[in-house]
Amino acid sequence: MKHLLSYILISSTIVVSTTSCSDFLDTAPYDALSPATTWNSETDARSFAVGCYNKWLDGYTILYQDCASDIGYNNFPWEKWTVHGNGKLSASNTGASFYDFTTIRRCNDFLENIENISFTDEAEKKDLISQIRAIRAYKYFEMNFWYGGVPIIASYTTAEEAKVPRNTEEEVKKYIYDELDALIPDLKETPSESGRVAKATGLAIKMRSALYWGDYQRAKDAAQAIIDMKKYDLHPNYAELFTLKGKSSNEIILSVQYLENLQGLGVIGQMYNNVDGGWSSIVPTQNLVDMYEMKDGSTKEESDIYDPKYPFKDRDPRMEMTILFPGQMWQAQGKDAVVLNTLDKEINGISNDNYPEGLDNASKTALSWSKYLAPMDQYSNIWDTGACPIVFRYAEVLLSFAEAENELNGPSDDVYKVLDKIRARVSMPTVNRTKYGTKETLRELIRRERTIELAGEGLRKADILRWKDSSGKMLAENLLNSNLYRITGTINYNEADPYKRAVIEPGVLSLIETRKFAPYNRYLPIPQSSIDKNPNLKQNPGY
Repeated sequence: MKHLLSYILISSTIVVSTTSCSDFLDTAPYDALSPATTWNSETDARSFAVGCYNKWLDGYTILYQDCASDIGYNNFPWEKWTVHGNGKLSASNTGASFYDFTTIRRCNDFLENIENISFTDEAEKKDLISQIRAIRAYKYFEMNFWYGGVPIIASYTTAEEAKVPRNTEEEVKKYIYDELDALIPDLKETPSESGRVAKATGLAIKMRSALYWGDYQRAKDAAQAIIDMKKYDLHPNYAELFTLKGKSSNEIILSVQYLENLQGLGVIGQMYNNVDGGWSSIVPTQNLVDMYEMKDGSTKEESDIYDPKYPFKDRDPRMEMTILFPGQMWQAQGKDAVVLNTLDKEINGISNDNYPEGLDNASKTALSWSKYLAPMDQYSNIWDTGACPIVFRYAEVLLSFAEAENELNGPSDDVYKVLDKIRARVSMPTVNRTKYGTKETLRELIRRERTIELAGEGLRKADILRWKDSSGKMLAENLLNSNLYRITGTINYNEADPYKRAVIEPGVLSLIETRKFAPYNRYLPIPQSSIDKNPNLKQNPGY
């Protein structure tokens, strides 16, 4: 209850900030800063810190982001993620953009002014300063990864002073690492309320950024530091972790906070299928289904029990906990449970509103996400939910440790143990030490395990950009340079086994879209509007 009440207070402060200083925050880069009326007390400092938190992360981006990869699809171009998946990006059509200094401006202003404020507890002041520095470091990490070098702006007061060229990618990396090394020691181990940065979040930012940039020792050390805190563990029920019941799990290191009827998350409604009143904007693909191992630990390509007519049968239990597939029983709000049918154009002679090629709001892949959506009756209003998308969780820490340790030293008991721990949660068999006994074979397993464990959580695109194949090419060059298809088939309503109700036509696929990816797509285009404001910015090659 304390966390809930604290969040209500934070939300209220955001509302107050909207009426008192949001205009100042929004216009800071173009107007002279004049904070004298804002900065007078410790209370003012805490209120301004809330402004730094406001939209530094958002659940929309987390849930949309896998649509930019091979495992997700965004149905509507106006939602700005379709171009990230099909590769039709340009300086004038950047789609959803990460290039935004709004939060950094807010953090800079906070850090410049808080030194003049006295706190009753100096440790509280140091913690608050470190929270804001961590937010700023994360935003720089995000932009540096996606754009490959951005201006480092520590402070400025006018628009002219903001017109600076890009720093190199290495310079920004060093700045981020230096900031994190300086701020992490002053962060509290326990956040004051849900959604606040604490020590594990600072370490997780360091871990993820180092892993993305191939600094494996740094990534391993940060992951190990989180493990050594002994504050976090895997939630016993994988599916429950992504429901309202799982919001307070000690697996979650940081999540974006939303509260029904106050500051709700509406994108959940956009994820449900047409018959459920949703838009099917964000859906998984068959590519993801194909990655899940069989329940005996074999891949579908090598399995003796895989039947392409029944591709959903005998799979890793996480598949069903992550994806809503045809043939399952599904209960919409206020309705009886029915067999989910996204395969047949008509049902008993009546048009099927969930058929992919029917209505606009039907899932074009014949699949939907189960994460954050099931059960549907947890939400009284799917357009105003209390779902809190996860930013960092303990499973990512374990997987990051495993990847970094394998890249540094090859297979070891430490790597196998953390993988076994993740797999044991869903009753999957332990890792076959003989089959995955080399760095190369274990690398493939770690990559697959990371993909299916974290599917739908917004990390896949970054992974296929940083991961290389045996020839040194980005995986994205292969995975996103191909057509996107869906399966076809029919539902057998007489079949009692939900994993065999969907009868798929092997090899008969339906085209969803053509995708392309060139090597220069490793980095995103800087929005032309940003270049127009700052002529010293140079556009990334290819755009």
